[in-house]
Amino acid sequence: MAEIVCHLDRFLEERDIKVKDLADAVGITPVNLSVLKNNRAKAVRFSTLVALCEELGCQPGDLFTVE
Repeated sequence: MAEIVCHLDRFLEERDIKVKDLADAVGITPVNLSVLKNNRAKAVRFSTLVALCEELGCQPGDLFTVE
C-alpha cells in the first residue's frame, strides 16, 4: 500500500533551519513538527500545511509525495 512521505527534513537541511525555529514560526510544538518530519503523523491540519508552505516558500506537493 502506498504511503504519504514528508520531505520536511530536506527543507530544514537545505535552509539550515532548526525544528524548534520552524515550529515557532508556524505555531506548532517542536514535538508535533518532529512527528510530521519523521513520517509518524496520521493527519495534518490545513492551517499547519499553509503555514509551513508560507514559511518555506513552497507548495504542499514539495513537502509530500506518495510512494
